[in-house]
Amino acid sequence: MAGETILVVDDSKPTRDFCVEYVLKPNRYVPCVARDGEEGIRLALMHKPDLIILDLEMPKLGGLDVLKALRAQSLSIPVILATAHGSEALAIEAFRLGVRDYVVKPYEIPDMLNAIERSLAETRTRRERDVVTSQLMHANHALEVRLREFTILYGIGKSVTALLDHASLLKRIVEAAQYVTSAQTCVLRLRDMPDGQLRAQAVIGASTAQLHADARLAQQVLRTGQPAITGADVAVPLNVGAKLIGTLEINRAADARQFVEHDMQLLQSLADYAAIAIENSRLFRELEESKEREKQTIRNVFERYVTPTVVEQLLSKPDTLALGGARRPITTLFADLRGFTALSEKLDPEVLFETLNHHLSLGAEAVLNYEGTLDKFMGDAVMAFFNAPLPQTDYALRAVQAAVEMQRRIAATSRLRAQLQRLQFGVGIATGDAVVGNIGTAQLMNYTAIGTSVNLARRLQESAKGGQILIDLATYQAAADRIKVRPLGLLEVKGMREPLPVFDVMGLK
Repeated sequence: MAGETILVVDDSKPTRDFCVEYVLKPNRYVPCVARDGEEGIRLALMHKPDLIILDLEMPKLGGLDVLKALRAQSLSIPVILATAHGSEALAIEAFRLGVRDYVVKPYEIPDMLNAIERSLAETRTRRERDVVTSQLMHANHALEVRLREFTILYGIGKSVTALLDHASLLKRIVEAAQYVTSAQTCVLRLRDMPDGQLRAQAVIGASTAQLHADARLAQQVLRTGQPAITGADVAVPLNVGAKLIGTLEINRAADARQFVEHDMQLLQSLADYAAIAIENSRLFRELEESKEREKQTIRNVFERYVTPTVVEQLLSKPDTLALGGARRPITTLFADLRGFTALSEKLDPEVLFETLNHHLSLGAEAVLNYEGTLDKFMGDAVMAFFNAPLPQTDYALRAVQAAVEMQRRIAATSRLRAQLQRLQFGVGIATGDAVVGNIGTAQLMNYTAIGTSVNLARRLQESAKGGQILIDLATYQAAADRIKVRPLGLLEVKGMREPLPVFDVMGLK
């Protein structure tokens, strides 16, 4: 079925033209276009289109705002959301506002056509049902009986479409089919992919042997796409748009009342509801699987860098995470073991590695205790930052607290080690804007920070002596009421144009 009016709301002219010229017109849909959200609302109210293809991200009035405005006008029009890669999480909110489907830009023509067909299926079924109901309202007493049957069918359809659990849904469909037709047996078959063969998924009143013996009628429906009747057996297709996804079959008693055609109509109406419900269930499962994949991706990326508490917060609010590069203020900490290079010439490799891992683990534990993000280990140095991936109101103070704890842990354990293995961290801390995100390739990436403040922290670390914590002015100003410092005046810092004020942290207040 074509000829429906479809409104395309997108601020990108190339995207609008592609959708109209290569998707809608070749498939005999009537296009209507809007260049922004405000024009889209106006055209939707004026033309009452059958479907809206809506861009998520537009200036002034975004896709979610358009959905809310249409909902406020009580305008019930199916909507397909066009969203850029990386913003799929926003589609969850869009589904709450009535979106039927979504596609990720740039999309392929078949993907958009399938989304259009899925979104229009419910509207088409509802129109067909309304036509049938209207005819029954003007019929004689016999047709009034049929109207009551359709009323029952409608109630069953509503209960079926409300189910999302796949197994319960299929069972409810065959029970409903048996009820409305008084059949002895009922079988629901779905097409398996990729071979396309029909497989029995739910059955009432039939044995496995009967299922195989009675599959010929279902195969006929599969070949023709049309309902089929043989004696007391009736089989109808389950269609989602132009896509046949399965069959629904009944076997009536040999002495059953006449009107086989009527039973076929009832069964087909139920099959239309069932197809929509099965498709909704599939989309729901795919959405849940997508959310689980997203959570697993977040877990895989961040569980190496941050505490489990932070990982769980990210999983509960994935929309707070900006994958890729995002500019934000952070405090960066560099800690380097003084004297380790010289020590490497005096110790056996096994002892050297144990010494290195001991000190690095103390530094890492201190960072994680204050919910910092471990960026990397660089030989005998540790890099970490605060206020990413989750925001922290006191991120500068946390960095200083972690550095103080780091030095305290080193001092506490030094007396338990041989004199030669007693090392100290030189620490540099700086605060400022940086670009934070995943850098690398799809196969190998690192969550890190890049920026002038990051470079400054490293330069301060290079100037720090063993056991010393040097911080810049921005860090001092952010945590001044909680830390004790000794001003060192203006210092020449490599890579900086002018001398900078530097402070030596003496402890916490």
